[in-house]
Amino acid sequence: MSEPAVTVVLIDDDKSIRRLVHTVLLADGMAVVEAKTGEQGLALVAAKRPDLVIVDLSLPDMDGMDVIRDVRNWSMVPVMVLSARSGEEDKVAALDAGADDYLTKPFGHSELVARIRARVRRGAGGSGGGWREIHFGAVTVDPNARKVMRDSQIIHLSPIEYRLLSALVRQAGRVLTHQQLIQEVWGRPRAGNFHNLRIYMGHLRKKLERDPAQPEHIITETGVGYRLVGVLEAHQSNEGLL
Repeated sequence: MSEPAVTVVLIDDDKSIRRLVHTVLLADGMAVVEAKTGEQGLALVAAKRPDLVIVDLSLPDMDGMDVIRDVRNWSMVPVMVLSARSGEEDKVAALDAGADDYLTKPFGHSELVARIRARVRRGAGGSGGGWREIHFGAVTVDPNARKVMRDSQIIHLSPIEYRLLSALVRQAGRVLTHQQLIQEVWGRPRAGNFHNLRIYMGHLRKKLERDPAQPEHIITETGVGYRLVGVLEAHQSNEGLL
């Protein structure tokens, strides 16, 4: 039985690049949905629930960094940057914003396909894997509906709280430094960010932990950052976690 097609949302305002990438991926058995603006791309990501998103950093209506951060507000889908920007600072900024991979233009066709397949395997565990519900303790996070529940009751999170939770879930079990979390949520260091980070983490604990004073899941790594532990998929399988 053949492997299901991988679906990719491609966000790039350059028609020739879209045509090229579409042709290359189609020849490899992938399905490609195109968008020429950031807003169109975000709408397609929400509607199509792809296996991977490819985004250029230079878009006519918004910066590709903002597209990445917006996607990371509500999805763990792998994101690959395909950009003419080749500077180290651009690459670091994109990865800090939530991208999983970065490929500069011009690019090799075989390398593009190989990187996509590797990211889909690692980040999603197969078609649709990046959209599974996850659990920790009494909490359920549904990326499809952007819904968080505790003991079957909907928990209302602010946009910043949701971005923090998304960052912790995406790197579950790993320590995220204060700087990484600040970059993830606010985009760049600003005065007061460290203080705000502590406040919002406190809010998350009050809403999600059984005993916020003695958290079981949102753990402080003193002097370093925070870590989310005890994360499980809604349905255990031999595929990777979110």
